[in-house]
Amino acid sequence: MKKLMRYLKPFRVSILAVVVLLVLQAFCDLSLPQYTSYIVDVGIQQGGIEDCALEAVRVSTYQKMQYFMSSEDSEYVLKHYKYVGKETSSDSEYTKYLKKYEILESEDIYVLDTKDKEVKEKISDIIAKPLFISAMLDGSISMTSDSDEATDDSSSMSVLPEELQGQDIFMMLSMMTEEQIADFNSQIDTMMEGLTSAILSQSAVVVVKQEYSAIGMNVNRIQINYIVMAGLKMLGLAVVGMIAAIIVGYLASLIAAGVSKNVRGKVFEKVVGFSNAEFDKFSTASLITRSTNDIQQVQMLLVMMFRMVLYAPILGIGGILKVANTKTNMGWIIAVAVAAVLLLVGTLMIIAMPKFKSMQKLVDRLNLVTREILTGLPVIRAFSREKHEEKRFDVANQDLTKTNLFVNRTMTFMMPMMMFVMNGISLLIIWFGGKGINAGTLQVGDMMAFLQYTMQIVMSFLMLSMISVMLPRAAVSANRIMEVIDTENLIKDPENKKAFVPSKKGVVEFKNMSFAYPNAEEDVLVDITFTANPGETTAIIGSTGSGKSTLINLIPRLYDATKGEVLVDGVNVKDITQHDLRGRIGFIPQKGVLFSGTIDSNIRYGKQEATEEDIKRAVRIAQAQDFIEEKPDKYEESIAQGGSNVSGGQKQRLSIARAIAKDPEIYIFDDSFSALDFKTDAALRKALNDEIADSTIIIVAQRISTILHAEQIIVLDEGKVVGKGTHSELLANCDVYYQIASSQLSEKEIEASIKGAKEGGESHE
Repeated sequence: MKKLMRYLKPFRVSILAVVVLLVLQAFCDLSLPQYTSYIVDVGIQQGGIEDCALEAVRVSTYQKMQYFMSSEDSEYVLKHYKYVGKETSSDSEYTKYLKKYEILESEDIYVLDTKDKEVKEKISDIIAKPLFISAMLDGSISMTSDSDEATDDSSSMSVLPEELQGQDIFMMLSMMTEEQIADFNSQIDTMMEGLTSAILSQSAVVVVKQEYSAIGMNVNRIQINYIVMAGLKMLGLAVVGMIAAIIVGYLASLIAAGVSKNVRGKVFEKVVGFSNAEFDKFSTASLITRSTNDIQQVQMLLVMMFRMVLYAPILGIGGILKVANTKTNMGWIIAVAVAAVLLLVGTLMIIAMPKFKSMQKLVDRLNLVTREILTGLPVIRAFSREKHEEKRFDVANQDLTKTNLFVNRTMTFMMPMMMFVMNGISLLIIWFGGKGINAGTLQVGDMMAFLQYTMQIVMSFLMLSMISVMLPRAAVSANRIMEVIDTENLIKDPENKKAFVPSKKGVVEFKNMSFAYPNAEEDVLVDITFTANPGETTAIIGSTGSGKSTLINLIPRLYDATKGEVLVDGVNVKDITQHDLRGRIGFIPQKGVLFSGTIDSNIRYGKQEATEEDIKRAVRIAQAQDFIEEKPDKYEESIAQGGSNVSGGQKQRLSIARAIAKDPEIYIFDDSFSALDFKTDAALRKALNDEIADSTIIIVAQRISTILHAEQIIVLDEGKVVGKGTHSELLANCDVYYQIASSQLSEKEIEASIKGAKEGGESHE
């Protein structure tokens, strides 16, 4: 899998953009719970009042608060407040403040004169306790109240010593010395030791709300404005997160599709360069699966990787950092959740992993069986083997289906178990969070935010677990792809190629050549030596399995000789490039292969720049003119894939015409006349002798009639040359050739040929 990662390099900019957008998306997603907490804690519980830093406060209220503040704190607070009164302010300033604070008509006020967040936080910390104490002593709020306003004087006075109850406390404080005030504050502090900072802060905010009402501010409007603004921010974050997610999805698909295209191109390029030895290693069905299904698996994994795998750690780490800032003391619940998820996923992977590894091999098997049945359908019908093939297909299909079902059934446990874990974690958070709220150490909004952050952290691990479902199969697919790409080609072009020898143009030589298939123990061709010259026809004949096709496959380097040399134009074929070598050869395989297109495009396949005259000449020599002219569209007649809409003989003739149109130096016919009738065979051979007499012609044949007039006939038997000469000479001197000839020619024809050979030998003497 790691080796495929190098194909991501061209998409580095897009990958960087994906990471940035994922961070942005995670920021938006992680900010939403925080705003939910603000709406609940500040917007609903605190009436939209964020802290105790009073926007405006009556002078009388501040004077009461001063009794419970140090001189330094009081000086710091007054430094950041402006005194506003009818006598001390200008008319325009007074009018401006009067519209907002109606109390100015009867009482002067202090107005906050800073927007610095840190300063406001410090002011809030300073005045929270004095504000609460002054309100408690004034009877505005009870010490035992949490967030509800209290107006019962007796409840507030109950905290005072019995001798002070019912007295004007602030009048008494104004008459006390500093030492007496300090002692009084100590008593108050002792009585307030049971109050947590959270309760104190919330209670002080209630006093702030009362103060705002007293100076004429619309506290309902403050609350509505806060909730609306927080809601709009949440909406904005949701929209930004959605846009980021859409762009990430687009870029992820773009990257994955681009990587798949490049990998598919690399696989195809590699396969096109395979020799027959590599094709023997990989079946056609397997190569098709690797080029399609396997690459598709990797593509899907890449999409999920950029959309989920990269996002999950960002979301998880961000969620953990956010949870750390909530100060809920419930971090252990997240550890329990993560451990449960990892245990669940690990167990499922141990069960399902072996099946994932075997799945792609079963897909290969199914493709192989399907391809064999479809390509061999006429034979299957001819032998009435439909039922047998149906059973064979059913076995392959059932094996794949059973494996898929096992994996899918195993994975179906994941989601219900995940939901069970998530619901259990939610219950734990609500249970312990409720206790914290009851104890005054936790606010409702903080608990809700913690719950959402925990779900996001669990979801990040769930994303990773979901990708773990795809990863094993994609990893197997990646290994299968890289197995093709990393396959070392047995046939390579030389680093320093040699030039052809002009004086040996068209000459093909085998010098003491032997060949063995890869990993084979014995040679299939042994010590082959002969020369095929221009202007001559060299025929190769032998029994089935004698190595005829293997021998000629060595000329265009479909295989390489293991010993000895194969020379073309005086140069060892290993010392020239495959392109240059094959450019001088016209190869007509045993099985005619046509490509989808037209008759004209198939004939031009070897030489796109061929003229119309060249095409017609090639067709005339190949004896294909008659059936082409009978077609409605003649040369523009469509050819189906594999040439399925023409007969075997027509397919062979078009293959021959394709080689002739290329006008090469060397023609190789690998039993290319087998599908032709005797009349067409004879006419075609005569045309070849007349039209391409200067070229080197090498013919592999089964029929004696095809090679009767060859200048040189090579007889192979079990990979060795057992005879070399003309037809008449071999009849007289080679037992293997005689046996082949006697199975195809009459006694009179054989005797006449032998007699001719003897007479020729005597006259030569």
